[in-house]
Amino acid sequence: MKNLNQLVALPALYNALAAATLVFPDCVNGPEILTSNLVCDSTAPPAERAAALIKAWNTGEKLVNLVNNSTGAPRLGLAPYEWWSEALHGVAGSPGVAFSALGEYSGATSFASPILMSAAFDDELIHAVADIVSTEARAFSNAGRAGLDYWTPNINPYKDPRWGRGSETPGEDPFRIKSYVKALIEGLQGTENTTKVIATCKHYAAYDLERWHGLTRYEFDAIVTMQDLVEYYLPPFQQCARDSKVKSIMCSYNSVNGTPACASTYLMETVLRDFWEWNDENQYITSDCNAILNFHEDHNYTKTAAQSAAIALNAGTDTICEVGRNTDVAGAWNQTLLTEPVVDRALRRLYEGLLRAGYFDAPEGTPYRSLAWKDVNTTAAQQLALRSAVDGIVLKKNNGLLPLRSNNASLALIGFWSGPPAGNFAMLGGYAGVPSYYHTPTYAAQQLGFKTATSTGPRNQSVSVNDTWTAAALEAASNSDIIVYFGGNDMSIESEDLDRDAIAWPGAQLSLIEKLCALGKPCIVVELGDQNDETPLLANGNVSAIVWAGFPGQDGGTAVFDILTGKSAPAGRLPTTVYPADYVNQVPLTDMNLRPGSANPGRTYKWYNESVLPFGFGLHYTSFNATFKEGGVANKQYAIEEIVKNCELRYLDLCDFDPIAISVQNTGNATSDFIALAFLSGEYGPAPHPIKELAAYTRFKSIEAGKTSEADLAIKLGELARVDGNGNTVLYPGAYQVLLDVPTQDTIAFELTGEPKVLIEFPQPPADLGAGNGHENL
Repeated sequence: MKNLNQLVALPALYNALAAATLVFPDCVNGPEILTSNLVCDSTAPPAERAAALIKAWNTGEKLVNLVNNSTGAPRLGLAPYEWWSEALHGVAGSPGVAFSALGEYSGATSFASPILMSAAFDDELIHAVADIVSTEARAFSNAGRAGLDYWTPNINPYKDPRWGRGSETPGEDPFRIKSYVKALIEGLQGTENTTKVIATCKHYAAYDLERWHGLTRYEFDAIVTMQDLVEYYLPPFQQCARDSKVKSIMCSYNSVNGTPACASTYLMETVLRDFWEWNDENQYITSDCNAILNFHEDHNYTKTAAQSAAIALNAGTDTICEVGRNTDVAGAWNQTLLTEPVVDRALRRLYEGLLRAGYFDAPEGTPYRSLAWKDVNTTAAQQLALRSAVDGIVLKKNNGLLPLRSNNASLALIGFWSGPPAGNFAMLGGYAGVPSYYHTPTYAAQQLGFKTATSTGPRNQSVSVNDTWTAAALEAASNSDIIVYFGGNDMSIESEDLDRDAIAWPGAQLSLIEKLCALGKPCIVVELGDQNDETPLLANGNVSAIVWAGFPGQDGGTAVFDILTGKSAPAGRLPTTVYPADYVNQVPLTDMNLRPGSANPGRTYKWYNESVLPFGFGLHYTSFNATFKEGGVANKQYAIEEIVKNCELRYLDLCDFDPIAISVQNTGNATSDFIALAFLSGEYGPAPHPIKELAAYTRFKSIEAGKTSEADLAIKLGELARVDGNGNTVLYPGAYQVLLDVPTQDTIAFELTGEPKVLIEFPQPPADLGAGNGHENL
């Protein structure tokens, strides 16, 4: 959809455009046609309640409720309902969410962006954040200011550094994303019989291009091998659907191997609903916004809006998100392209989701209807927002300057996000709401008693543009003891609908950094947004330290200074590879292949070994010795037949392998967390073989100087397995190496023997995918 990013990036605009008014149906005092319907019987099964409700609708009422901004059915006592609400890292601006201008519901807690939270490698943190987000979302819905459906999280693997939406995701590794998703979905949806909020995993599938060299996501056809599809692009969705039973999934703009994702019966029915058994609660699929319009406007898959609506609904899409009224459901019905059973199926799925969230139940009968403004942006939420940023911050370089040991030094705080007003919004990142406060770096430094001088800086300008910042920046730096530069990428450089062409530091920023650090003073660079090629800064001896802060949220400035001053020790690890600037000239953004080839050097740490900084990299203020404990799996042989025979789970890939015991000693002088990352490597399974693959991790908390902590790393059979050319997940015989930490500190090996065993036999697409979708008559 054209310019969608402008809408979701500006919650204030949405406040002007839409005032969300959620009205719960009244099963006590509503019209008799409602109160006497089985839908109001909270003891009846949700599927039967939904079916009874839809049976009471007439055709006209049904057809106008298959879009996100549904009109409801006044005759039945059903108010309009907006399905589109957002909450990527806090309740966010969207058509279904209405912040007030002042007072109650004027803000919500804004946590760090997913890419930064993911760098903490702490699933307990992710669950805690999701629990607070869903609590605040429920409070908004109880006040009539939001819906019960939230179209979050974005779980597409971040394979190319140019993608504009990478910061919305947990990073490039599908195993890390799966674990993140598992914790997040449970926190959002809750564990009660009543769904806390309806989460939506997006964008299904193989979506990671916005607008690149004249090609947009609206017409892009992602050509993906079965091996890459199953091994890389689909695992997060398998976790969402099969294992976490997310209540909703969003299909994406792009086509996959010739068919628009929202028209693919293979993806939505064969894989999602049938193979992954994502049908136990009649969960629903929404299209991305205007993705159905794209069928005929961009993909040339259909000729008319009526055909597009019919194909989407017949293929398994249940609600069509639109910006403007451009969906022709009525036309599809009138042209007999759409049958009543298909319409009813979609509506039953949608309303069963609402039923499970307590939409039709009395307030006293649900556990969440008492949540209110008092539960929004609480002290605990504020503390967690700070932690969500601090725990993910990555120290990339340190010549010994950090942590700063005195607040008597004067600081020059330079750069576009060093202070308000620009720094306020820059810290938040995409899909943000309105926080109750903005604590910028300038605010944080002043709270600590530092004497500060501030000056702004460039964003994406080149060195040839009119320079209005260097003179003031040099003056501020000259009069200060320490220089702290706050730069990197904001949403004007990378965002929805905006991919990057270059991944080098913007020219004007790099020039300013070099001039500032050449003054001979301690010089720290704090980097916002996604990764840039750090080569010139790592090689520059005048740059004392580099700190990556992602998009740190409402307390971003405080989080950065907690790290700079040593109040908190840095322990975050990079969730993505830092590529050299020339990488963009070696492979087009449109190439979906992960494995290296003649025109592709390989993607992610699994297949690319020439990084500037690798996935999992992160420095500390202390030193650690991480080792495998003696015994355990080391040097053992395992018969594949015996491993599988002992597995009693329905899905063999979820069965446990023997745990791997590790020991971590803090050999330095500062208390610090430590993230243990364990990778598997070996020449087993189909060639070419990945360099290594993340198989387990844990975060040790507050290891004191001289102390040792131990843990058992759990590894599933699915992480030992590899995917063959047909997309089957297979446990192969061979020598397996386990590598501990980045860079590797210790290695052990074990062997699997016997014949290969298929853990997951993946359903194959039809030879003619277009005909196989059953759309030829539509």
